[in-house]
Amino acid sequence: MLLQVKGLTKNFAGLMAVKDIDFHIQKGEILGLIGPNGAGKTTIFNMISGFLKPTRGNIFFNGGNITGFSPPKICHLGVTRTFQLVKPLSQLTVLENVMVGVFSKIVNPEEARKEAIKIIEFTGQLHQKDLKASGIPLGARKRLEISRALATRPELLLLDECMAGLNPHEISDAIELIGKIRENGITLIVIEHVMKAIMSISDRIVVINHGEKIMEGTPEEVVNDQEVIKAYLGEDYVRR
Repeated sequence: MLLQVKGLTKNFAGLMAVKDIDFHIQKGEILGLIGPNGAGKTTIFNMISGFLKPTRGNIFFNGGNITGFSPPKICHLGVTRTFQLVKPLSQLTVLENVMVGVFSKIVNPEEARKEAIKIIEFTGQLHQKDLKASGIPLGARKRLEISRALATRPELLLLDECMAGLNPHEISDAIELIGKIRENGITLIVIEHVMKAIMSISDRIVVINHGEKIMEGTPEEVVNDQEVIKAYLGEDYVRR
């Protein structure tokens, strides 16, 4: 088991954002995390990646308890996340942005540059390597966010709505990239509202509503669960 969360809970001044969440992920899996806006999905990512400390509960990675560790320490251990709102270093080029991530593992500038080029070639951004991050469109910035995360050599990658705002062609490209990332031995947890994508890439899906887990199962089991349909998917989705 690569990651396990037990009783994960976060309380913000009396507001229970996440309550007693349990789930796990095995090496090589893609786990989907879905639910309405405000359900607590990103709060869970924030706790796993160290940006928030849980009110209670524990997070285990590769058998060790990482609850409350700092983001740099968790990243060093092999857990990296992307963010809903992409914020690249706008005045740096695509290549330089990725090099910043590479420097977390490689100190030598020339070696870091070579590694960064390999990454952006893998993610399909080599043709944009000399463009400033501020000048590329949303789809490319989303892909750059993934490239920067891959630069830290993660064992577990947390993707937070990496397809939001993309057109159908870009979504198809993102699905293909996620498949390639898994083929390279990286395990993924994916938060996504694009149902076509999350249902096609996930081995299992955890459904969150009002901070609590209401369902966990295969994509087929999830889309046929009445509580999930009522809380999130809606009858229109099921009838498609």
